[in-house]
Amino acid sequence: MTLLSSVLVANRGEIACRVFRTCRDLGIRTVAVHSDPDADALHVREADLAVRLPGATPADTYLRADLVVKAALDAGADAVHPGYGFLSENAEFARAVTDAGLTWIGPTPEAIEAMASKTRAKELMGIAPLGEVTEADLPVLVKAAAGGGGRGMRVVRELAHLEGELAAARAEALSAFGDGEVFVERYLGGDAGGRHVEVQVLADTHGTVWVLGTRDCSLQRRHQKVIEEAPAPGLTDALTAQLYASAERAVRAVSYVGAGTVEFLVAGDTAHFLEMNTRLQVEHPVTEAVFGIDLVALQLRVAEGEALEPGPPAPRGHAVEARLYAEDPAAGFAPQTGTLHRLAVPGTVRLDTGYTDGDPIGVHYDAMLAKAVAHAPTRAAAVRALAGALERAEVHGPVTNRELLVRSLRHPEFTSARMDTGFYDRHLTELTAPDEDPHAPLAAALAGACGRSRFGGFRNVPAQPQTRRFRSEPHGTEHEVRYRHTRTGFAVDDDVRVVHASPDRVVLEVGGVQRKFDVRRYGDRVHVNGAALTALPRFTDPSEQRAPGSLLAPMPGTVVRVADGLAEGAAVTAGQPLIWLEAMKMEHRICAPASGTLTALHAAVGHQVEVGALLAVVDAAQEETSA
Repeated sequence: MTLLSSVLVANRGEIACRVFRTCRDLGIRTVAVHSDPDADALHVREADLAVRLPGATPADTYLRADLVVKAALDAGADAVHPGYGFLSENAEFARAVTDAGLTWIGPTPEAIEAMASKTRAKELMGIAPLGEVTEADLPVLVKAAAGGGGRGMRVVRELAHLEGELAAARAEALSAFGDGEVFVERYLGGDAGGRHVEVQVLADTHGTVWVLGTRDCSLQRRHQKVIEEAPAPGLTDALTAQLYASAERAVRAVSYVGAGTVEFLVAGDTAHFLEMNTRLQVEHPVTEAVFGIDLVALQLRVAEGEALEPGPPAPRGHAVEARLYAEDPAAGFAPQTGTLHRLAVPGTVRLDTGYTDGDPIGVHYDAMLAKAVAHAPTRAAAVRALAGALERAEVHGPVTNRELLVRSLRHPEFTSARMDTGFYDRHLTELTAPDEDPHAPLAAALAGACGRSRFGGFRNVPAQPQTRRFRSEPHGTEHEVRYRHTRTGFAVDDDVRVVHASPDRVVLEVGGVQRKFDVRRYGDRVHVNGAALTALPRFTDPSEQRAPGSLLAPMPGTVVRVADGLAEGAAVTAGQPLIWLEAMKMEHRICAPASGTLTALHAAVGHQVEVGALLAVVDAAQEETSA
C-alpha cells in the first residue's frame, strides 16, 4: 500500500472544494487547476497549489487531458481525482494519468470504457438498443453516450423533430464532454410516471463490494436532478433486493474499483437499468449522511490499495439534498449571472459550495451555487429541516431557484413520497407563481430612508409623503410605497405601525402582529428576507425604454444559431424559436413572444451578447392590422 501525499483535482467549483476538504483532513496536499475566468475562484483559493489552464471554455481548459496531466506533473502531485463531469468518465484521460506514473482515483480505464458509454453499458447488461425509431416507439429520449447532468438529452415526441434534436444533442455533448456520440431509447419518464432511483456502490481491489443503499432523484428539470434523497422512499423489500443485485452485477461484470452509481428508472415494481456512472455523483452527500461515511476518503483509501471492511456500516435515518442554482425557474430555468453578494444557510444543514460572498457567477460553467443537505431520524423531519433552512437562507445576488426548492419540498406530492420524474411538468406553473410579501417594499423603503437621513428626516413643518418605487424580481411586479417622517418616527397608514427602522432591520406591526424584515442593499438591488427587489428611479430615462415585443438577451452568451430564413419583415408565430444562445454549457432558445412581424434583427451567429442586449423586435400590432 502506497500513501498519497499530493492530489490534483481535475475539476472546479463545488466538487473540487469538496475533495480538498477531505484531503486536508487526511494531511494530503492539494492542487487545483483553473481556467482564466476561474483564476480567483474558491477552489483555487482553497488549494495549496494551483496551475493555470489557458483559456475560458471547457474545451480549451478542463477538457484538455494533456494540459491537466502536465499540470499534475509540474505541481508534483502523485494522484489525480477527476470529480464529476468534464473528464471524469473519459477512459483515455484515466489512461494518460496512469501512463504518466500518477495514481488515478477511480476505476480502471477498461471499466470506464465498458460503462461510461451508455450504449455499451446496456449491451453489457443484456439490454438491446433501440433500432430505427418508428411512430410506435414515441416518445423517445436522445441521450449523450458519454454524458451526464442532463446535457445532451432531448425528449422527442414527433418523428419530424428527431433529426434536429439528434444534431442539437450531438453539438451539446461535444461541447460538454468532448464526445458527440448520442443514442436513442424509449422515454419512460415524465407523464409515464417513472421514478429515477439509483444505487451507490464502492469496490476495492481485493474483491469487496459495498452496496450503499438507494437514492431517489426523481425531481428533475431539463433531465438534471434538483432534489435527491436517501434512502429512496416507498420501495418494497423485493424491489430493493432486485436493485441491489443488479448494481452488484454491474460492478462485478467489469471488475469495478472505486465509487460509482448504478441508475434505474422504476415504474411500479419494475426496475429498468439506465446507466452506470463511473465516478462520484453530485448527490453523494445524502449517502454519506445516512451511512456516516466519507466517500471521498474511501475513494482515496481504495486508490492507495487498502481493503474495505467486509461490509458497510448500518444506515441510519434519512437525508435530503437540494441543489441551489443561479437560475430563473419561471423563465425556463434560464441561468443567471452577476455577483453572489451573500450565501448563508442557517442551522445544522450541510452546505457544499464552490462560492463565497462576493464571488462572480459567470457564463462559462454550470449555474449550481451549492448543495444543501439535511439529515434526520425520519424522512419527514429531514424534509422539514431542509425546507426551513432554505426559507431562512440568505442568498443575495442573481435570481435563484431557492423559492422553488422550498415549495417543492413542501408540496403534498413530495411530502407523501408520490413524486415521479414528471413532477415539474405538472406543477412548475403553480410552484413559480408570484407569492410576494406585500410589506417587503415598504421595509426596503424605510431601511433606505434611514440610510439616507442622518437626523431622522423630521422637520418642524408638516412632512410631505415620500414615495419610493420597486420592482420585484424575477416576476417584474412594480410597487409604489408611501411614508412620512413624524416626530416619533415613520408613519405609514392605519393598518401598519412602524415599530423599528434601521438601515438593515425593519419591524412592522401588522394586524397586531410584529413582523421582522432583514434588509440588505447592493446598489439598486435590495434583499428583504427572501424577497429580491430593484429600486426604481422616480423618473424613467427615455433612452432605456424598449419597444413592445423586444427580445432581450436573458444572460451573457454567444449566438450559436438563428432560425433559417429569419430576416426583418418575416412573419413569426407565438412561441416560435428565433435565436439560440449558448451560455453555461447549455443552449437557450429565444422565442417570439407573440405572432406578428419581425421588425428588427440584431443577432448574428458568433455574436457575443451581454445580458439585456436587444436581439430582435416582434411587432404584434402589424399582424393584427393586416388580419
